[in-house]
Amino acid sequence: MDWRARGSRGFPILSLALGLGLLFAACGGAGSPSATTTADGGTATPDASDRTWAGSEPAPEFPTGLTWFNVAEPPTLASLRGKTVLLDFWTAGCINCQHIIPDLKRLEEEYADSLVVIGVHSGKYATEHEDDTVREAIGRYDLQHPVVNDPDFVVWNTYGARAWPTLVLIDPAGNYVGTHSGEGVYPLFQPIIEALEGEFEGRINSAPFPIVLDQTAASTLLSYPAAVLADEQGDRLYIADSGHNRILEARLNGALLRVFGTGAAGFADGRADEAQFFDPQGLELSADRSQLYVADTRNHALRAIDLKTGAVTTLAGTGKRAQALPRPGDKPKETALASPWGLLLRDGVLYIANAGTHQLWSYDVGADELAVYAGTSREGIDDGERLTMATLAQPSGLATDGRYLYWVDPESSSVRRTPFDGEIVDTMVGTGLFDYGDEDGTGLEAQIQHPQGIAYLDGLLYIADTYNNKIRSVDPTSFEVKTVAGTGENRWADGGPDEASFAEPAGIAVYGDRLLIADTANHVLRTFDPASGETGTLALSNIGVLTGTGAGRVLRVELPGQSVAPGATNLRLKLSTPGGYHLNSLAPSTLTLAAVNPAVVSLGETSISWSTDDESVEIPIPVILETGTTTVTATGAAYFCADGEEALCLIQQLEIVVPVEVGPDATGGELVVEYRLEPDA
Repeated sequence: MDWRARGSRGFPILSLALGLGLLFAACGGAGSPSATTTADGGTATPDASDRTWAGSEPAPEFPTGLTWFNVAEPPTLASLRGKTVLLDFWTAGCINCQHIIPDLKRLEEEYADSLVVIGVHSGKYATEHEDDTVREAIGRYDLQHPVVNDPDFVVWNTYGARAWPTLVLIDPAGNYVGTHSGEGVYPLFQPIIEALEGEFEGRINSAPFPIVLDQTAASTLLSYPAAVLADEQGDRLYIADSGHNRILEARLNGALLRVFGTGAAGFADGRADEAQFFDPQGLELSADRSQLYVADTRNHALRAIDLKTGAVTTLAGTGKRAQALPRPGDKPKETALASPWGLLLRDGVLYIANAGTHQLWSYDVGADELAVYAGTSREGIDDGERLTMATLAQPSGLATDGRYLYWVDPESSSVRRTPFDGEIVDTMVGTGLFDYGDEDGTGLEAQIQHPQGIAYLDGLLYIADTYNNKIRSVDPTSFEVKTVAGTGENRWADGGPDEASFAEPAGIAVYGDRLLIADTANHVLRTFDPASGETGTLALSNIGVLTGTGAGRVLRVELPGQSVAPGATNLRLKLSTPGGYHLNSLAPSTLTLAAVNPAVVSLGETSISWSTDDESVEIPIPVILETGTTTVTATGAAYFCADGEEALCLIQQLEIVVPVEVGPDATGGELVVEYRLEPDA
């Protein structure tokens, strides 16, 4: 949840007399600093265990007036006393910030009793300053620690941050320890945190820090879909259901056919129902349409799905983020990639937007060889010879007209290209790493904001202008940029060019004479007809295919506690839909009931299912109640649809929690578990 303090955001920027040593590194870059600058001007290295790590200068207090997430109230340094605190200065679109999330999670798991990670979101882009954008990013990256939105860079300036990501360590006494900018977080900070535990033995506060997770979860069938691919000849759609860590296969009309992946984040080959992905993004078909290539982004790997058998294999990547570039003779399966994003196949070569090294790589399918195709690995927007001069900035979607390879660079808000028969990279739209906006125009006069998708149709390029919540066209001859759909509002609305709205659209693909768009933060697929300018929503059907597969994040709902008298009675389960919706009989809904203390609540049934198209369902379950206290939970999935033909169908993964007190003085006769499903929960 988020917590907004009442008051001013103003806070004096402290001078660097505090002794905060700094390292500078831009968001991006293939390398990362190898040391942490400490308060006394020294550098920390992982094997430096013969010194004290306790700080001597108090860390600055958090300013008031900022929005906090995942906490009931804003933490203070006083409330954190006894905990080691690691501040993570990040911005949602930065690939390097995303790379360190596994390191942060590992530290949180290993030091669950003594470490508190606090995310400080100091957004690079205007859209990233908005609370809703931060909230979406927290859900997308499954961050389960406190996060504060720092849109005016008050906390950033107070702590002297200079790059994304920057990490600041504070000891259990509330004193500043040191700063590190860049990746390589775990090996640098783990030994220091371990040493601090020893130094502060007896003064560590091991009580769990109170976390109140934002109670929102995507209730649509998709969760943060990142890419979509249409196979018109085979009557197939392929969807990177990224938040659910799986790939979906459907007919062109949206009827689901198969699921590839268990839904659990992981890195495993095997059958469709046992393979695992982690936040897959780009998709591409083999030339004979027998293989689906997948950019398995968080696994830093290139995967392939055999569309005849459903088996998943790894073509390239080790599951680890690349720390070196591929060399001739390196085996692809032993060569690490870095957040591969978009994919495009041409003449037997699969081009890969290797976002984490700010390069395009190539994979020769027949020869089984990886190579760098464009980009020096330095982040930038320099044109020139593609291997020795051109710099890229987190390349994402790829497209072609047969002559040029086009791509979007989100971190420079640009559209770039290079001819297949040439060596030069040039920029069509975009001027700098910190230049962005929302302006139609020609060439470098136009401005876009962190675009992630691109497609070519009938002589025009179409851009998913992600942070502007728009679809733009780019003429590859004149470089003229036009808005073709989207009001710019972050919401979901169909209609004409001035009516349709999107929420961080990312993937975009050709779909006959139309375009299909992965409307990521709306968790749906959209259609766009360039001829009419109309935007619609593609409804997915046959959703029973998803039954039994992983369904992503769970919405946790805690109902008010109930007091009931002991004896034999019922637990009455009531679920309803809002106006304009009904339950879906085509995908049986199920809930599993459990009591933490079964001696207090003995359930006559523990597995409940229903199949109805009514607006609500009410099911009595016999129970025997004995004096005491417990908690009853109901977990599972509920399916429901909007009214009308071809309407959108939704799913909500639920964990409903009800505290229960049974006593002879209570007046209640039945336990009641009542919840209304919400399409925007």
